[in-house]
Amino acid sequence: MLNKDTGNKVITGNMENTRIKLIATDLDGTLLDSNKKVPAGFDEWVVKHKEIKMVIASGRQYYNICKLFPGIWDRLFIMADNGGLVFAGRELVYINQMREEDVIYCIEQFSKREKLSIILSGEKSAYMEHSSGEAERNAHMYYEKLEFVSGLKECIKKDRIIKIAVFIEGHKAEERYKKLGDFHSRLKAVLSGDCWIDIADKSVNKGAAIRELQDKYGIKPYECMAFGDYLNDRDMLLQCGESYAMENAHPSLKEIAKHTAPSNDKGGVMEVLRTAINTGSM
Repeated sequence: MLNKDTGNKVITGNMENTRIKLIATDLDGTLLDSNKKVPAGFDEWVVKHKEIKMVIASGRQYYNICKLFPGIWDRLFIMADNGGLVFAGRELVYINQMREEDVIYCIEQFSKREKLSIILSGEKSAYMEHSSGEAERNAHMYYEKLEFVSGLKECIKKDRIIKIAVFIEGHKAEERYKKLGDFHSRLKAVLSGDCWIDIADKSVNKGAAIRELQDKYGIKPYECMAFGDYLNDRDMLLQCGESYAMENAHPSLKEIAKHTAPSNDKGGVMEVLRTAINTGSM
């Protein structure tokens, strides 16, 4: 048992009667530090604990996530596009794509608004029209495979679109998000960062994708642990018995998390993995 005061809640870990079989962690603001670096020792921890399914759950593109873990990506479960795509290493095990008419609706709604840029995230690649330097720099940060096109609607015929990412300049995503409301009967928008709103089918979220893995491998929610920092992590944390919001997390996420972990810049995920899990009981 570990009790550690973080200034907000308490990091607790009591695994004497619970065998953790699956751990899911968000990337930006959670596992990665502010320089977008994987913490030291993470790869070794994953290799050492082969009995635990490690899930990387992010709004990022699959190919971009793989690049962050060159030595172990094929050992990971990679949940990309907020749960719209799930891979077990190289194998696609789950996909939830948007309807063509819904993609067209979003293109028409968002593409001509001031200081907004949209990216279609597909199974094969991501697609965007040329935009501001700030928008394109951020797009390259999160999308390893990115094509610039003259018209977004043409992409629907050549790829399965999973998610639409809306980039808002000036770190005003939350302000725009609050104005959206329930803007479409089949679609849901989630706030995934201070510059990003992600839009996908209402059935797509990280929690639903975790539930797919739990059902597929016979894992109970109480045998799972999750880490997150932003509102697109909410359903994932609720789907796992041991839920951690980072010290730097959005206040609304801290309200539903069972525990608080040190910030991403203090290696909070690794600290919990090394201390809160009683590896001797696994």
